[in-house]
Amino acid sequence: MKLESLRAHLLKKKGAYEDFPFGPEVMVFKVRGKMFALVFLEDSLLSINLKCDPDLAMHLRGFYNAVRPGYHMNKKHWNTVFLDGSIPDEEVFAMINESYDLVVKGLKKADKQRLEKLSDD
Repeated sequence: MKLESLRAHLLKKKGAYEDFPFGPEVMVFKVRGKMFALVFLEDSLLSINLKCDPDLAMHLRGFYNAVRPGYHMNKKHWNTVFLDGSIPDEEVFAMINESYDLVVKGLKKADKQRLEKLSDD
């Protein structure tokens, strides 16, 4: 997967925006101020941290060698996914969708309402 297609998919999520709070080497994607994806730019192999249901996180780690406990994150709730081509793009996109949905689910009611008011352009 190329960075451009990854970035485009992340920014398609309603209310998503990118930020660089940790410096230029980590592209962070947020919704209503909450992180749902971190893309590491300084390594030769593209990788992304994604939030995940704990049971699903363990399953994915057992199924894919390219999925590991979240680097610098709560390892129960976050996975690091190495985009080495071993995981189909559709599966990576499903992991991104799961991460986004979990973060949105945890938003305050007012933030969810603001997000719902955004157009689906």
